[in-house]
Amino acid sequence: MKAAIIELTETRRRLDVEIPAPDVDAAIGRFAEQYRRRAKVPGFRPGKVPVHIARQRFKDDILHDAARDLVPPAVDEALREQAVTPIDTPDVQEVSIDDGQPLTFHALFEVMPSIEGLDYDALTLRRTHVAPDADAIDRAIEELRRRASRLEPVTDRGVDTGDTVTLDLTRRVVRNLEGGPASPSEDRHENVPIELGAAANPPGFDAELTGLQVGESKAFELSYAADHEETELAGTRVSYEVVAKAIHRRLLPDLDDEFARSVGEFDTLEALKTRIASDLQRDAAAEATRGVRHDLMTQLAARVTVHVPETLVDREIERRLEQVATRLAQQRVDLRRVTIDWDALRDEQRAPALEMVRGSMVLDEVARRESLTISDDDVEQELTRYAERLARTPAAVRAQLEKDGGMTRLSEGLRREKAIDFLLSRATIVTA
Repeated sequence: MKAAIIELTETRRRLDVEIPAPDVDAAIGRFAEQYRRRAKVPGFRPGKVPVHIARQRFKDDILHDAARDLVPPAVDEALREQAVTPIDTPDVQEVSIDDGQPLTFHALFEVMPSIEGLDYDALTLRRTHVAPDADAIDRAIEELRRRASRLEPVTDRGVDTGDTVTLDLTRRVVRNLEGGPASPSEDRHENVPIELGAAANPPGFDAELTGLQVGESKAFELSYAADHEETELAGTRVSYEVVAKAIHRRLLPDLDDEFARSVGEFDTLEALKTRIASDLQRDAAAEATRGVRHDLMTQLAARVTVHVPETLVDREIERRLEQVATRLAQQRVDLRRVTIDWDALRDEQRAPALEMVRGSMVLDEVARRESLTISDDDVEQELTRYAERLARTPAAVRAQLEKDGGMTRLSEGLRREKAIDFLLSRATIVTA
């Protein structure tokens, strides 16, 4: 077998391979014999078809099977002989195979570039002081009161701010704000609870419901801004028909020691406030640490002057898009109905994906230079933490990761975390 690797760019390579004709003919002969035994040809009993008839009738299939049998091991052997490790599976192209001829093809792939002259000994990172604002404890307390509240029916008045009104609701998109016709759509929902004053309510919605009595109906229209968070409503005018089914007001518990005991193991309200303050401070410290890590990754990415393999960038972009889709699914957004410009979103994610890949390349290089390794105990501890978050057993999590090919990604992530810890331990961190 003849093989040669041609350097197309700093990271892109082309592998040219030629498999000798005798090896090709031997493979063609094996598959021709298989087709001869299985073929059903008029005038011949099963298994008695002459091999030359099988070759004539099934030539394309025989050549395809022979190529599929010869090419993958040839790629592996050529890469092994050339001591080259592709980032991803090589893309085999222009396969040429025929009787009595060598099989030729080429394969395109990318490799990791060599990062030379990397200096990570004099990193200065900035830690931004993050502290909870003065009202954070009060807001947390009010949220706990809200969770512990109860709803009481209202029968002697109409809907007011803070009430929760239960509606039967029909929503129709009338037109887009440019005046053109909108795609016809209509949503009907029964027993929808709407709390007046909630941040999720569209502008003008609360005002239309205020004063509505139980049993009353109302029709109105609202315009949605072009940048509205619900993309299927952005830039449209929508008509609503609502019927009030019930009204409830929220009754908050008194802010006292009894309330503190009802939400946790706290003897007094002051003990609850102390815990909240501690949690907020911990969250602030975690936010500051994330800022330091972000500064580190940004500086590492800036140190990469070599060409970044497109394969890695595309892989990171796809990972980010999958995260977007997962978050939408968790929010019970029907991806078949929501209008998302995935191409535009992919373009938006390119710059942060490129920075992430550059930073990861440096972390991998640091881990290599400093001989940072991951032990079996490190993997088991991470599996245990992961399993606890998912409420599953470590064995079940391991089995799923092995099935999905995720164990390698887990080890890579742990190794990069070790590289981050190593760099942080040597960096100068200043508080701004």
